[in-house]
Amino acid sequence: MASFAECLDKAMTEAKLGNDALAKHIAVEDTKGVGISDKTIYRWRSGKIIKGNLQIPHKREYILDMIKPLHLAQKGQAGLEECNALLQAAGFFVLDGDEQNKYFHELKDETPFKTKPSHKIDKTSIFAYDDCWVGREKWVADLSAKALGNYRLLILVGITGIGKTALGEKLAVDLQNNWTHFDRVNFDDEAKLSDFASVASELLMGWGEAVTPDDSKDPNKLLLRLVKRLRNHQHLLLIDSLENILTGDEQEGWSEFKDDCWPKFFQSFLAAEVCQSLLILTSQDLPTEIEQAGSCYPNLFHPQPLMGLEGDEQLALFGKTGLDVGIESEGRPYLKRIAQAYEGHPLALRTIAGEIGGKPFYGNVLAYWNKYANEIEEVEKAIEEETKEGRDKFKLHSYTKALRKKLHSRLQKTFERLERDVRNAYLLLCLASVYRCEVPESFWLRHLEYEGCDKEQQQVALDALRDRYLIEEETNNQNEIRLRQHNLIRSVALECLKKLDEEDE
Repeated sequence: MASFAECLDKAMTEAKLGNDALAKHIAVEDTKGVGISDKTIYRWRSGKIIKGNLQIPHKREYILDMIKPLHLAQKGQAGLEECNALLQAAGFFVLDGDEQNKYFHELKDETPFKTKPSHKIDKTSIFAYDDCWVGREKWVADLSAKALGNYRLLILVGITGIGKTALGEKLAVDLQNNWTHFDRVNFDDEAKLSDFASVASELLMGWGEAVTPDDSKDPNKLLLRLVKRLRNHQHLLLIDSLENILTGDEQEGWSEFKDDCWPKFFQSFLAAEVCQSLLILTSQDLPTEIEQAGSCYPNLFHPQPLMGLEGDEQLALFGKTGLDVGIESEGRPYLKRIAQAYEGHPLALRTIAGEIGGKPFYGNVLAYWNKYANEIEEVEKAIEEETKEGRDKFKLHSYTKALRKKLHSRLQKTFERLERDVRNAYLLLCLASVYRCEVPESFWLRHLEYEGCDKEQQQVALDALRDRYLIEEETNNQNEIRLRQHNLIRSVALECLKKLDEEDE
């Protein structure tokens, strides 16, 4: 990047403007009417160093006052880029949308800087926000309004499978035109390094910035560079599964960061006087250190606890899977009871819908209820007892343990039925649980090949898992299908795999 002196000298030369002429256009309120002198302009233009300090404007407004005398607006897009180069070289953030409209209002063919994305979010960047998305309108509207306002750090908090990642992706897709870059960090991918220095280095290099081996060993330097980058550029950054870089577990909860650079980064990001970027985090728990930092900036930070889907949303999800939820449907009241029993948990409802839609029920809700009503009634009874004990379901930590227990029991039953009805699909799900991240479809099917299944049997097994919503799919840039398991499903699959191994011994 060119220095401020180089940028200023080029602009002044092209405008045929002398030091004294430029100095007269800079309005100064802190020099007792003296203003900026031609000597000051000379020092900026020549890059003078006085007492160890490079001579550059110490106020952003000084550069904005140069736009008119340097005739930058008349140059159109090129002038806008020159202006932003001057601002960045002096360490300031570039023009936002309102400022661009103010100073470069004559631009005809260019959209405002804040609404001109460098690329669209494509299907390879998201996997949880899919065709089964329903509801959440109030949250989407509220969080979008905050993101487009002053808020710069949103964290979505809730139990696994509640829809945090899907909501984060939904927000990113809806808001993408308001930022120029979209990136994501997924701490659910155990194959990647999660320490701050590694993540910061990867992000900076992905944005075209040089990171030397020495730089990568200096996390404090990387922290300053990353915050500066986010402050001066328009990035929408989705950071997923934050609990994986915290100390703790599902049973006892998560608390502090394993790497103390992470809380320092979030603190510095919030403390920046002006910032053009937005961070959306997802986590199963609200980290204490982020909560403490955020409390100092209530107009910049917002934690959003996520609960399950509500009445109409629950039925809408069942409808998305192909089940009949019409007013006259015989199965409608039973679907409502099932959804309420699992508190509208999206992942639980999708797996149940998959069971109802598959063999042997093929969408017959009444037949499913007649066979498994006792299971739902047991859950309803447990909820009734919890209510009598005064459980406050609107406090996240007060209900997640009980819900986790119900979900784990629910998935165990799903696995038992899968083993009974489609043995090869059960084997495939268990054997593929060894993968900690998304992998090509062929990796999964190879396990069944080793078990002696032909290609047709492999495909039938894979389709059975798709029909039951037990796998997640994404397509990479080479149009290759990659498969993964939600961590809640994978935890049960690993337990079943262990039992399979014990049976083989």
